[in-house]
Amino acid sequence: MDEEELTLKYGAKHVIMLFVPVTLCMVVVVATIKSVSFYTEKNGQQLIYTPFTEDTKSVGQRLLNSVLNTIIMISVIVVMTIFLVVLYKYRCYKFIHGWLILSSLMLLFWFSFMYLGEVFKTYNIAMDYPTVAVIIWNFGAVGMVCIHWKGPLPLQQAYLIAISALMALVFIKYLPEWSAWVILGAISVYDLIAVLCPKGPLRMLVETAQERNEPIFPALIYSSAMIWMVGMANPARETHVHTDEEVQQTDGSAPEREGAEPQTRPLPSGMPRSYSTEDDLEEDRGVKLGLGDFIFYSVLVGKAAATGGDWNTTLACFVAILIGLCLTLLLLAIFKKALPALPISITFGLVFYFSTDYLVQPFMDNLAAHQFYI
Repeated sequence: MDEEELTLKYGAKHVIMLFVPVTLCMVVVVATIKSVSFYTEKNGQQLIYTPFTEDTKSVGQRLLNSVLNTIIMISVIVVMTIFLVVLYKYRCYKFIHGWLILSSLMLLFWFSFMYLGEVFKTYNIAMDYPTVAVIIWNFGAVGMVCIHWKGPLPLQQAYLIAISALMALVFIKYLPEWSAWVILGAISVYDLIAVLCPKGPLRMLVETAQERNEPIFPALIYSSAMIWMVGMANPARETHVHTDEEVQQTDGSAPEREGAEPQTRPLPSGMPRSYSTEDDLEEDRGVKLGLGDFIFYSVLVGKAAATGGDWNTTLACFVAILIGLCLTLLLLAIFKKALPALPISITFGLVFYFSTDYLVQPFMDNLAAHQFYI
């Protein structure tokens, strides 16, 4: 099979490999938004990173506050990203692992408990605390093992999708409405700069990992291929180029930005290879996508479902994100270089949201009111 046929085959396969988990994550978020009122109710609580309130009568003041919230949020993300790069550059692996483990603990135990409690309230399900504790303990413990050690690939993928959905729901709940849209636009611009600029922090992080023949931390990325990082990696054998995005999680509230890039992944030591050449190729071409992308894709669609309230707007954003993801993979295959995964999808999503909500939907409502059918 020549190189063009391989590119076509695996390019199409990778699109499907990414569409399925991204779609699942967005479906979980939208289904929760539509059924559990807790995540759409505004009670005045906001993230510490967005201190300015939008409960003002002046449109100008509200816009200014949303911009200030965005500047603070992006500044925190930039600082934490640079902090992670510095830690990685000086090989502070234990500190990074501890940071990620604490973030995962919070997501898998605390956020899961909140989510389960609200679902039980919504559907009026009675359950005693010992039973809930057993459920949360098993869910969280298995998740920690799968994400930070090893486990069946489908289970690891399911947990990464679940924690991305939980984080997205927290953002939807606690981000002010206008600030959320401005932050989505700003984060895509930052993603572009962080990945494509020669001194961009995410580009430096990936280049450092490639120089050392080390994989980026599995807790930060969704992978369609098996990656077990138990001990030191064996640099004797490397794999090929794939899409890869990083996300750093802050002290307990907000994940940080990421970038999609080709990455060199060494084979972990102690893993015997008894597969055929075709199996090796299938595994080596596994595609990876940062959890940050899952989160912000889901935030966009979830905000559309929460604020627009109309299925046409929600579906338009969903389709826009998938089209943008497909174009990103196409550009990656063409240029064969590091590319951010957020800008195209988020741009399409924002354009589709505002055009559908303010142009298409009123037009369709008028048609329905006058009983015109197209």
